[in-house]
Amino acid sequence: MPQREVQQPAPAAQPACRFCGGTHLHAVLDLGMSPLANAYRSEAQLLQPETFYPLRAVLCESCFLMQLTSSPPPTELFQDYRYFSSFSATMSQHARAYAEMAASRFGLSPQSLVVEIASNDGYLLRYFKERSIPVLGIEPARTVAEAAMHHHGIPTLTRFFGLALAQELKAKGQRADLVVANNVLAHVPDPNDFVAGIACLLSERGVVTVEFPDVASLLDEGQFDTIYHEHCSYLSLQSAERMFRRHGLTVFDVDKIGVHGGSLRLYACRDGTQAVSLRVASLRDPALEHAAAYEALAQKAHAIKRDLLGFLIEAKRQSKRLCAYGAPAKGNTLLNFCGIRTDFLDFTVDISPHKQGLYLPGSGIPILAPEALKKEKPDYVLILPWNLKNEIMHEHAYIRDWDGHFVLAIPQLEIC
Repeated sequence: MPQREVQQPAPAAQPACRFCGGTHLHAVLDLGMSPLANAYRSEAQLLQPETFYPLRAVLCESCFLMQLTSSPPPTELFQDYRYFSSFSATMSQHARAYAEMAASRFGLSPQSLVVEIASNDGYLLRYFKERSIPVLGIEPARTVAEAAMHHHGIPTLTRFFGLALAQELKAKGQRADLVVANNVLAHVPDPNDFVAGIACLLSERGVVTVEFPDVASLLDEGQFDTIYHEHCSYLSLQSAERMFRRHGLTVFDVDKIGVHGGSLRLYACRDGTQAVSLRVASLRDPALEHAAAYEALAQKAHAIKRDLLGFLIEAKRQSKRLCAYGAPAKGNTLLNFCGIRTDFLDFTVDISPHKQGLYLPGSGIPILAPEALKKEKPDYVLILPWNLKNEIMHEHAYIRDWDGHFVLAIPQLEIC
């Protein structure tokens, strides 16, 4: 294995909450040193030192926002981003259904403007474009932004979003009737600047919808693998409400949705422009306002690690062939925390050609095309993107032909 370079954060007199500035931070989970979860490596890079960073989650005891103690700058995290949303049938179906709902509910027309922050490869905005609704994508990762422009014809700014960019757009007369921010609020190191930008960009009666994995699901099911350096924050309904309230926005509705293992979709507007649904109060979880709710996560993470390693060790003793399915960021957290490398998994497969031929960060496991499953006929396939397990097991049910099995590690070890 290549030499590791350990990157320690710059010393600070007192760590502070990235939202409220509070300094009483309660330790939740220490995942040790980990590489950047999306820093896939070429064969030549395998011989070069790899940088590892501390991966530690804490809870602010003032505003109850669970967050990382430190994270590399966004320019480093997203410089060679290889997650393309369009390759997941589940996410494409989710995007289509969302566009149909939003266009109808908010009366969007060719005179409206829909802006998506972190628009990826245009997988969602294309469904508004099909309805002749003007769209604008904002996506800092050039790799996926270029795909949005070239393959879907989505006008896209390759910029990081915040108040400064929102003010630029406003000065040009661009105001959004709908802002879409799916799976991005948790990524931003400065949530105040991000939400202030949304408030600036919205038209007077505009609406913003925000989707993010619900921290309650993370805690209940031990989804510790969703903790990686891109995810600066781990949000509850209440913590998100505080962020919006500080910048003159009201959460007026909320949905529980199944994507990413259990997420929330929040609807927010300028104060007083929409009636607040009773669902908002009913979905607040008072338990998440106490540190005790977070204390079992470390125990669950270590139990998952022990169970998975125990299974892999026994399977190897029986000379079974093992591989993984997928190359998601969450999978890299799991593999590096458990110390799983090519001594356990021969390879992984991924549907995205942008990842094939590369190697997983930290573990150095090669990423092949899904056709490798039929060629190599593994006895067990560990599903890393467990949130897509139904889609994956349906599309690759042929592994049963040679008595192969799927393996899930989270929320608990399961052989399917």
